[in-house]
Order: sequence, then structure tokens, then C-alpha cells
Amino acid sequence: MFLALYIPLHFNLSNLKFLINFIIVIFVSVDLPPWFSSMYLELESDIDLDIESIGKVSRSSLPIICFRDGSPPLPDVSNSSNSLMSGPLSNGSFGSAQNMEQCYPMQKNIVMKLTNEQISPGVYYFGLFNGVGPARTQSKMITRGPSFSFKANISVEGCTSSTMWGPYCNLTVHSLSCSQSSQNNFLGNISSTENNQTSANVVSCQNSINNSCLGDGELQVYSLEVVGMTEELTVTLRNFTYSETPGNSSGFVLMCYARLGAMPLENLHDYSGDINKSPLVIRSPKVGRWYFAIITRHMSKQLAGLRGNTNKVCFSIEWEVAECLVGKAGPDCSWQSYSLQTVLRKNPSVPFESYYLPSTGKVSSDSANFRVEPLLSNSEFGGNKKDTPWTYFFLEVPRGASGGNIHIRLTSSSELKYQIYARFGGFPSLDSWDYLYANQTTNSDGSMFFKMYNSSGETVSFYILYAKEGTWSFGLRQINPTKSASGDSTTMSISLERCPKRCSSHGTCQSVLDSSGLMLFSYCSCDRNHGGFDCSIEIVSRQGHIWQSVSLIASNAAAIMPAYWALRQKAFAEWVLFTCSGISSGLYHACDVGTWCALSFHVLQFMDFWLSFMAVVSTFVYLAAIDEVSKRTIHTVVAIVTALMAITGATRSANIILVIAIGALVLLVGWLIEFSTNFRSFSFPTGFYLNILDQWEIITRWFHNILKTFLRRFRWGFLLAGFSALAMAAISWKVENSESYWIWHSVWHVSIYTSSFLFLCSKANIIDSQDQGSQEQSYELTRQSSFSRGE
Repeated sequence: MFLALYIPLHFNLSNLKFLINFIIVIFVSVDLPPWFSSMYLELESDIDLDIESIGKVSRSSLPIICFRDGSPPLPDVSNSSNSLMSGPLSNGSFGSAQNMEQCYPMQKNIVMKLTNEQISPGVYYFGLFNGVGPARTQSKMITRGPSFSFKANISVEGCTSSTMWGPYCNLTVHSLSCSQSSQNNFLGNISSTENNQTSANVVSCQNSINNSCLGDGELQVYSLEVVGMTEELTVTLRNFTYSETPGNSSGFVLMCYARLGAMPLENLHDYSGDINKSPLVIRSPKVGRWYFAIITRHMSKQLAGLRGNTNKVCFSIEWEVAECLVGKAGPDCSWQSYSLQTVLRKNPSVPFESYYLPSTGKVSSDSANFRVEPLLSNSEFGGNKKDTPWTYFFLEVPRGASGGNIHIRLTSSSELKYQIYARFGGFPSLDSWDYLYANQTTNSDGSMFFKMYNSSGETVSFYILYAKEGTWSFGLRQINPTKSASGDSTTMSISLERCPKRCSSHGTCQSVLDSSGLMLFSYCSCDRNHGGFDCSIEIVSRQGHIWQSVSLIASNAAAIMPAYWALRQKAFAEWVLFTCSGISSGLYHACDVGTWCALSFHVLQFMDFWLSFMAVVSTFVYLAAIDEVSKRTIHTVVAIVTALMAITGATRSANIILVIAIGALVLLVGWLIEFSTNFRSFSFPTGFYLNILDQWEIITRWFHNILKTFLRRFRWGFLLAGFSALAMAAISWKVENSESYWIWHSVWHVSIYTSSFLFLCSKANIIDSQDQGSQEQSYELTRQSSFSRGE
């Protein structure tokens, strides 16, 4: 029986990317319960990419989808760590790389099923990136480029009983009953000649059914929960018998496959061994639920010639989990281990940061750094003389904090004599670790989610990025402990930070909660000149920054042209608007490129866009020869409308079309007012109203006068040049993108101000023909009347 949990998701990346401050990424997390059997992913998008065209698209604009278990994916930490698959995404894409990040180009349709044989229970993350690379986190003056939308549906199916397992819930998982054994020595790990054997707590677990019987090729599955940091897990075969025919176990294969968090398979497992020959020993098993599959092999050969095929192998298996006493760790429990307690940092600008200190009185708790020497293991008491001393530290990354980064720093007064090994869920060793720093040439730099910042002879500093929530352990291995100077002093610090290296002082650390409010994601929003996940990559050089600044600021000097012409024509309202528009645009871009901010960025942005909108509309108002009362009314209405546009969404591309439309409407209204004023005294003969069909000559002459007035209204050379400059402004607005913004936007400044200047110059100062005729006629009547009195 299946129990289904459906999680419908509907997103539009083009709209939501602004919520993440230009990172252009969406994270989707799915919490897979322990009883889940499979997860279905159905995703539809408007992306039109095939296998042939993927190679032609740059990484900075290639939409990709990434998967990661336990923490959010981060595909552009380094080029070497990004395993971008070129092939299509399918069910078979997931296998042995279960705990690694996998990225694939987005497809138009993705239908995929992942079973509990492929992925483990816990939080699983999907990341959709609209391009990767250093420029992904760079703050843009504009955000333009290719975008895509998608909708997804994720459904999780699970078994109704905890004892059932498998993709189809058709496998029975036998639970184990455990009991505390007396403290035992690690007899298999320590030579009998050693005098310093250290005891450990050993938990013994067995199946509730004493003996299990399997035929050839049959399978039996067991589960065991490892709840703490343990040193060893041993699987031992006990009480071997045949169900019908007596015999011995020689030549018989009883395979045991072990896997953490997922169903073990013959071709997909973490550990395996023939427990008929020797116990299966797992050193430092990770915390979590382990699954063990027991499969018989070669039984038919062993029982060849015997009667029937119903004979089975019966056996019992014992699991032993050995855990060192508090404060001890290592293969023989002889090395020192320390639990680190969390201390929250009081930094309102960056929430939920903390550092870790050993919970012991050997070190001071006054700072985030602690001395290493008082905590080191004594090499004289180590049970394993073949290895140098280890000292272990383990900490807990709380649930919901997987969007943070673990920062490890080690500083010595002389040459550093330590190696650092890190491992999630278990103690590290020379053979088992996730990340390491041995020296400047032997370390994990370039590995996925590891970033080295300092590796000098005296200092080492590195980050584990987007650390998984759970238990992390760090092993400090001494190099040549007998040669260490007594006066050496080494300090260590371990902290959980929201953004690596404080965004390299070239950006701000931003944090957002997911839709559930339980997961905090942090990322760097870099300045205009830097990019990368930590803002450490210089995208725009200092010289390039100067060129961009000069171009964007100085291009606003083109506002002098329309301002000068408006002042010359005594159009003081237009003069004020163009002057203030040029000044505010220059100040805004000076702040935008990081040169100097006279006011806050949002105030300067509002002033720039609002005055620009007003300047464009006032150009149209100027072209209409209307009285000052009408102009003031239009300016007031337009000021309110454009202010609302600038405050609600100044950078919308549609604003340009709206402003031009408002200007054209204002010009049309102005002309209607002008014509209604100039031609209201025009009178038709009385017969016109009685017989309008016979007055075509009068109507034609009336329209001819209107057309003549319109043609004489403008200097058409200036008008055509103004439209050409306006077309150039439209082209520059259309072709500009994040990379070429500073060039084309400078052209936009020059073009739009030049077009305004040419439009202002295109207005001709003329006297309307109708008014002129009226004045001449009145003058003649007055002259005749005066002459009559003279007689």
C-alpha cells in the first residue's frame, strides 16, 4: 500500500529572480521522510534547447538545474568542481554520486522518478539557475537578458509501515533489538602487547528472530540506527546451520551489503563483505540509519547432488556498535575528543552567526579563538604507535542552518605543524574524510564546497560552503610531535558564518527565509565591479570602472542643449526640468557606479526617473501652443502620474512606452485646446447650417487652413532630426544588457537629450492665419469709420 504526499509548485523565474536580489536562482527543498519510497518530479518550462545547441550557449546564460542532498547546490564555486552534465536528465542520472552535487541543462520537459535506492531520506534540494559564473552575484545597473518560466509538481510516495521498504514497498525490513553490553576493549584493533587499552561502550544488536533461513539468491534486509559518534560497527555471522541437510559453511558465500540512508544493492553500496569468511567492520560509521542486505550465493554448488531444492541456510547475525567513552576517540579510543558548544554572535546586520568553543575548562571562553596546545592528545599514551596523535572536535549544525558556511582558521607563532581533516557524520581518519588540509599542495582546494583563502606557513583558513545540517567532526593531526618547540603557540577558531569572508568587503551579505520559514539562505550581493559567490573576483578593473563612471556621468551633460534653448525661449518650466533632470541623472549614476552618493540610492533613483519622465512629457507640452493655465494643469496631472510610475517601478521597460504615450496624449489634448481656441470665432454663412451638402468649398477651405497652420507650426528639418535621435535612443535602450549597459546607456543619455533639443527647436513662432485675417478686417472697418467722420 502507498501513501502519497503531493507538493504542487508553480514558479516563474523571470519574476522571482528579483526577490533574491539579482542572484537569479530559485531553491526548492523537499523533506523526504524515513518512510518514503519514491519521489516524482514533473517540470515544464518554456526553454527551447536541444543537445546540439547547449554547447553553443555560454555558461553565463545557460539555464541549469542542480540537485544536492542535505544543503543547497552551488554550481559556480569553481570551474573544476562543477560537474555539469551535457546529456539529458533521466532516472539513470542518479547513482553513486548520491551525496554530490549534480547539474544538468534545463530541458523543456523533465519527468523523473527517484527511489529510495537512489537517494536518502532527509532534505533534498533543487536549484534552478539562470546562468552560472562570477557575474551571477554581481550587482547590475539593469537586469536584462534571457529569462524562462517553469511550473513543477513534486510528489512523494511512501510506505504505510516502517517495516516495509523498497521502491514498491515490497521488501520487509527487519528491525533490530539492541542492548548495552559491558565495557570491552577493541581486541581486533590493539595488539595484545599494548598496556594502554581503552574501554568503550559496546551496544549489541540482534534480530528479534534468533535464526533466519535463506535459499540461494534470497534477500533479507535489516536496519540499524546509529545515533551518536561511534568508532566501529561490526557485523558478525553466528550459529550457521542448514535447514535440512547437515553441512559446514566452507565455500559458502553470505554477502552483506551496507549503505547509509538508502537501500543497498549489489552495484550500489557503501560497504560489502562475505561475513561467512570474516566479520564486516565499518570504521567510524556515519550517524544515521544504516541498511544491511544479506544475500546468499553459490548455495546450489555447495549442496549439489543433495535431495530437493528446499534446503536453506539458517544463521543469526550480531551487530556491535562500539562508542568511546566521553572525551575519547580514535581507533583505540586513546585520543582526546571535545564537544564544541555554540556561542551566538551579537551582530544585528548578519543574523544567526555563531562560533564554537570546547566545553572544557582548559581554554578561555573570552574570545572566539582558543589555544590548541592544552587540548592536544598525548602521543605517549596512544594505542596505535604507527600513527601520529590526533585530537578531535565535533559540533552540531542546527536544522535550518544549512545555508551557512563553516569557517576553520588555524594560526601558529611558528611554522604550522598540524593537518586538518573534516568529515560529516563521523570521525575522520587518514582513509575516510570529506575535506582536508595537509599542506599548501595537499588539500581539498578546488573540491566541491571547499574554498581555501589562506595557506601560508603560519596560517591556514578555509570554508566549508553550505555545510549540511547535522554533526561535523574535525581531526587535528600533529606532524612530528616530538620536534614541536615548547614555546610554540597555536590558536584555532571554528565558526558558522552566513557569507564566506564577509563577501570579501566587496558586497553585502543577504539572507532570506524559504517559504516554510524554517530554512535561512545566505548569499553575497556584490558591488558593480566584483562577482563570484564570495565577491572575490574582479569583473570590472579600476580603469574600466573609471571609464564607466565618466561615460555614464558625463553623458548627462547633453541636457545642457535643451535647457539652454528653453531658457533662451523663456520657457522657464522646461528649463528647470531639463536642468534638474541632467543633474539628478548624473548624481544617480555617480552613486550607482559606486563613485559618490549625495543622497540615498533610492532617493536618487526616484529623482532621476521622475524628472526624466517629466522632461519627456514637458517636451510634448511645449510643442502645443496653449495658454499658461492649460500648461500648469497638464504639468500638475503629469507630475502626479509620473511620480507614481517612478516610485512603484522605475526600472520597468514598459515605462518608456507609457511616457511616450502620455506625451503624445498631452500633445493631442494641447492641439485640441489650441484649435478650439483659435477657430471658435470662425463663422459659417447661415445657409451652411441649412444646406451643409452645398458648402464643400467652405469646408475644404477650412481644412486647408488647418493643414497650412499645422505645416507652418514646425521646422520640419529639426522635427525629422528629432525623430532620428529618438529612434537612436530607442535602439540603445533595446540593445543594452548587463554587460554593455554603460556604453548604450550613455548613448541613451545623449540621444534622448538631443532629441528633446531638436524637438524644442522644431517649434516655429508664427501668427495664425485666421487671427491675422480677422485683425486686418477689423483695421479696415475702423479706417473707413474714421474717414467718414472727417468729411
